[in-house]
Amino acid sequence: MSGPLAHIRVLDLSRVLAGPWAGQIFGDLGAEVIKIERPLTGDDTRSWGPPYLKSVDGSAELSAYFLTANRNKQSLAIDIAHPEGQELIRKLVAESDVVLENFKVGGLKRYALDYDSLKLINPELIYCSITGFGQDGPYANRPGYDFLIQSMGGLMSITGQPDGEPGAGPMKVGVALTDILTGLYATIGVLAALNHRERTGEGQYVEAALLDVQVACLANQAMNYLTTGKAPARMGNAHPNIVPYQDFPTADGNMVLTVGNDAQFARLCDALGHPEWASDERFASNRARVANRRELIPKLRQATVMRSTREWVDVLERSGVPCGPVNTLDEVFDDPQVLARGMKQSLQHPDLGEVPTVGNPIKLKLTPVSYRMAPPLLGEHSEQVLQQIVGLSADDIKALRERGVVS
Repeated sequence: MSGPLAHIRVLDLSRVLAGPWAGQIFGDLGAEVIKIERPLTGDDTRSWGPPYLKSVDGSAELSAYFLTANRNKQSLAIDIAHPEGQELIRKLVAESDVVLENFKVGGLKRYALDYDSLKLINPELIYCSITGFGQDGPYANRPGYDFLIQSMGGLMSITGQPDGEPGAGPMKVGVALTDILTGLYATIGVLAALNHRERTGEGQYVEAALLDVQVACLANQAMNYLTTGKAPARMGNAHPNIVPYQDFPTADGNMVLTVGNDAQFARLCDALGHPEWASDERFASNRARVANRRELIPKLRQATVMRSTREWVDVLERSGVPCGPVNTLDEVFDDPQVLARGMKQSLQHPDLGEVPTVGNPIKLKLTPVSYRMAPPLLGEHSEQVLQQIVGLSADDIKALRERGVVS
């Protein structure tokens, strides 16, 4: 084991995406991550397919969704509803640094696997709970899913085409972004708690709620509302505070322009063959361009449609104007910059062979992230973990399997 968190053991009782995303980050940073799953069925996302990655002989498979957030983990299948399963979890907690869980509020208390119970076993434990709405408040007991939270948290109200245009209506983001962001915030919270423990020896309880995270990540749109009292509306691909900052048609498709200042806008005008736009008082400053976007955007569209996307990207990059194509995922994973940055990786699995995975974007010079283990089959490491950490014999484990406690 190597990496900045190689001294940390994480017990990951979470499933689906937000919690497993956090667990995978810890694994990438070198932590030993033990994923606790239900016998027979495992993490819900094991069945979220197609597509599935199958072994050559068809004897094993993993869903692409499960592959998303479960590398660098060991799978231990335990029935936590069984008293013996609960006792196994407690023994693992005694030897662990972090617990991640995303059960409903109070869901683990009936098994005495909540923080108040487990801190008696391990006072230095960092225990992180991830829920849809938090541990308190009027919605605390509601289940929370990413799509629901994108809706309730305001993201869908500012995503999609404006009213009155074709395809208008609220739209979710194309990936479960709120889950992913919650996983990131949970990771930050646990790292902060680990740092506090390093200085004081104290463990603590950490929580992250999807609704909290979604509201926090409204960013400039939240402040646009809080400073004006006016709720932002859907604007398609346009930006509420910057112009031009959206997609534009080309002779063979579309491109994106992200003009961040007046100097870039002047260079764009030169490249488009209309330097006079940069000195026009309606467009000379970003404040003016935002106020007069209805006049400016059609002019820009009439100009950009005259060349292909590749031609415009070549011209505008030479001019120092930020721009780029609207890539499909096959184009993304063939992009030389994406490949050069190591964002396409693969791992070997004894049953599945070569398993593709998306690289971790964190670049640490002295303690880099590592790709050690492909996402595991259900219960793949049950015997190994129970023997090495809990100290059970092969006969003990066999008896637990026969009673349905582990698999």
